[in-house]
Amino acid sequence: MAAAATSYLETLNPEQRRAVEHGVGTNGTVGPPLLVIAGAGSGKTNTLAHRVAHLIINGADPRRILLMTFSRRAANEMTKRVERIARKVLGDNAGVMTDALTWAGTFHGIGARLLRDYSDQIGLDPSFTIHDREDSADLMNLIRHERGFSKTESRFPTKGTCLSIYSRCVNAELPIEQVLGQFFPWCSGWANELKELFAAYVEAKQKQNVLDYDDLLLYWAQMVSDPTMADDIGGRFDHVMVDEYQDTNRLQSSILLALKPGGHGLTVVGDDAQSIYSFRAATVRNILDFPDHFNPRADIVTLDRNYRSTQPVLSAANAVIGLAKERFTKNLWTERTSTHKPQLVTVRDEVEQARYIVERVLESREEGNLLKHQAVLFRTSSHSGPLEIELTRRNIPFVKFGGLKFLDAAHVKDMLALLRFVENPRDRVAGFRVLHLLPGVGPASAQRVLERMAEAADPLSALCDLPQPPRAGADWKGFIETVGNLRYSEWPVDLERARLWYEPHLDRIHEDAEVRHADLLQLEQIASGYPSRERFLTELTLDPPDATSDQAGVPLRDEDYLILSTIHSAKGQEWKSVYVMNVVDGCMPSDLGAGTSAELEEERRLLYVAMTRAKDDLHLTVPQRFFTHGQHAQGDRHVYASRTRFIPEALTSMFERTSWPQVSAGTARTQSNGPKIDIGARMRGMWR
Repeated sequence: MAAAATSYLETLNPEQRRAVEHGVGTNGTVGPPLLVIAGAGSGKTNTLAHRVAHLIINGADPRRILLMTFSRRAANEMTKRVERIARKVLGDNAGVMTDALTWAGTFHGIGARLLRDYSDQIGLDPSFTIHDREDSADLMNLIRHERGFSKTESRFPTKGTCLSIYSRCVNAELPIEQVLGQFFPWCSGWANELKELFAAYVEAKQKQNVLDYDDLLLYWAQMVSDPTMADDIGGRFDHVMVDEYQDTNRLQSSILLALKPGGHGLTVVGDDAQSIYSFRAATVRNILDFPDHFNPRADIVTLDRNYRSTQPVLSAANAVIGLAKERFTKNLWTERTSTHKPQLVTVRDEVEQARYIVERVLESREEGNLLKHQAVLFRTSSHSGPLEIELTRRNIPFVKFGGLKFLDAAHVKDMLALLRFVENPRDRVAGFRVLHLLPGVGPASAQRVLERMAEAADPLSALCDLPQPPRAGADWKGFIETVGNLRYSEWPVDLERARLWYEPHLDRIHEDAEVRHADLLQLEQIASGYPSRERFLTELTLDPPDATSDQAGVPLRDEDYLILSTIHSAKGQEWKSVYVMNVVDGCMPSDLGAGTSAELEEERRLLYVAMTRAKDDLHLTVPQRFFTHGQHAQGDRHVYASRTRFIPEALTSMFERTSWPQVSAGTARTQSNGPKIDIGARMRGMWR
């Protein structure tokens, strides 16, 4: 390739270029497996996009490239970047080439497409609909009642707990006994009953032609467990690339290794130091063990040049993660020098912590830094309570992530339930929700209607022919007419028809109907971007927008606002100034996250992720005491906390240690004046 044709690679640093060019020859050569360890702020997305573009420029067929990310938005952004890079070489042909990059999406989204493609070979009706978590929990609850588990003498696990146990078994590929013992010990006595419940749950899903999130991976894994089918599916792709590999679970790893057992054409990108989602069954072992799955071992390229933070911030973060028991060795470095070390700030209590953060935020704003370029991070959502009170008192606008998800809002779920019910009339959860919207139709009437439909070969025709339920009013006729109109999809007109039917019920059910109406219009706008009702229902369920317009917490009247976020929600983000709250044992590590060595190591990685969000200024606050309400025989009292064990005395030289507010030596209060009690006791009382 001529030198001019490779100019798009000149913006990359040497390690990034090694990752991009690895195993790539002319005519789309398929190279050996590659693991890219991409440190925080090291240009991971840019590197992966360049690798995809480099493959296409060198002759790889974009239709035979499988690119998996953890959000549809990330996949879309990646595709746009690939086109911009390829355009430098291919000109106007770049758009044509990247339009053919059709296999870019999430694990679950790709799984749904493949299940429909291979449905005839696996005995699956291709018109299946997909339940979100709440719908799945509702179906699980229905089975609980039918099996009599909700009436047991001792309390049977709730529907949400049952679904969590089921999901953990599936995604971690673990037997139920091990899952109960390790993650749900209070449910250990129900192993046999839970097996019975889960078997009935699976049978109900199959009868209703619905899949849940976990099924999209489980069915895919079952498909590729057959060598012939694995060869067929894997053979469709010359190159398979996975972003954020540290966030995959064992089931996803099994799928990937079955698609490319020899590793040829396989590239995974991630950072073991940012593996923080074990509560979703993700395991850091996937990325740590990846190279050894192949013979010879997968090649490793480490990206350790950071383009985000100053060197003092990186030095402190490197020191914290350097104490991890097992990791890929890397030390982030940058050319962004600074004389300002991260602040390790001791404050008296949670109230003083809130005041300190607010004062520093306002001070930074006066120096020209917008509020939205600053963020306050915390281990658990409940930790921000005193800060929210202080912000409200000072009239400082803020947004807290994450809020109520868009699809969790009742009115949005109602609309989608109607569309899902028409798309798949055997979906009892969707049908039950829609029928309940009608005045005079209660649970018993709804169940009778759904049972009659289930007995019919054509459920929708049976619904239209059924006599009106005794207490149903004039709305029944309008409902039947709407179902008839929606039966044969005219997309995206369907959503407008559904909205027009639903709006009178919205006005009747919700006092804030006008605000919710805006969400329905937003839903219509979103729908216009999808080619069909089936694609809309599938992809919106798998990758929903963040939050509703009325409940997201965004102060729409303010152009600027402070960011409040859990550390989990902050991953992948960056801000000029970052304030990390409650950097004490019992909060970080969480009292409930320090039971095993693996849990403790993940808590260490959480602090590392929080620290590496900061570009210029990093403040870690350490309250000395917390106020507890009546959790002890002595009643209300203060308990004292210790600085997190992840910053031992040997590491404190990496920080500028201060206290706030400044007090004279004569009035300073030391911890020895009061009882030393681990803050974990307070946390246990708060969360249980």
